[in-house]
Amino acid sequence: MNLTNISTVREILGRHGFNFSKGLGQNFIINPDICPKIAENGNARPGYGVLEIGTGIGVLTKELALRADKVAAVEIDTRLLPILAETLAEFDNVKIFNEDVMKADLNAIISQEFKGLRAAVCANLPYYITSPVLMLLLESRLPIDSITVMVQKEAAQRLCAKVGSRESGAITVGVNYYGTVTQLFGVSRGSFMPAPNVDSAVIRIDVNGSPRLNPEDEKFFFKVVKGGFSQRRKTMANSLASQLGIAKQPVYDALNALGLPEASRIEALDMEQLIGFSQELKNRI
Repeated sequence: MNLTNISTVREILGRHGFNFSKGLGQNFIINPDICPKIAENGNARPGYGVLEIGTGIGVLTKELALRADKVAAVEIDTRLLPILAETLAEFDNVKIFNEDVMKADLNAIISQEFKGLRAAVCANLPYYITSPVLMLLLESRLPIDSITVMVQKEAAQRLCAKVGSRESGAITVGVNYYGTVTQLFGVSRGSFMPAPNVDSAVIRIDVNGSPRLNPEDEKFFFKVVKGGFSQRRKTMANSLASQLGIAKQPVYDALNALGLPEASRIEALDMEQLIGFSQELKNRI
């Protein structure tokens, strides 16, 4: 069954009475070159279990199952279950969880389904939920080696931007705190059915083995990052005083301790400076 053939896809969807949901951001991959590349770049290989988020009709799921020992796929749309039962019928190493990824116990799924295996995440993420899903995966400290996902091209550029550049944002800092981000390849809008209005790109986050900060310091670090980037065009003293409800002087003192100008904006600090600043500020308030 060729799941990237438009006629085949239309026949399957029509037979099951399936209509695409804009609310769920459904765009199914019909370019036959894309999913094998995602699987091969995403640690889908012997010795690994792969957690997939959002299955569509199983195009990527199939490629993962051909390579990895086990695939656990989380799919929120109940309408896709009978379709997946048909398209993935030949695979006995795939298990579908009909759940909302933002509410599912992903740690439990990984521990139950991937016993004795290393784990990775692969997904074609709906654009509207990219940042929340990535931060959920990273903040949950899942026992995973990597996250390989297709996202909107603009989001990929933001995620892969250098921390400390004008292109970076709070999500850039977030993913770079937890791992190393690489943009793998671009995907044109014509690779999907229905075609979205923008192009996409595939990125991989290689997850750090251990946290950089203890839980209390990490919580404060992200409070600083979110507060600073919420008003990124203001100086850090102004944005953090406003968002964190603190006096400006401790911000000046923390910047001075790192040899940074008092008029610094958060977007100008690299990762090590941000971590150092949050530690200095925490000690002063």
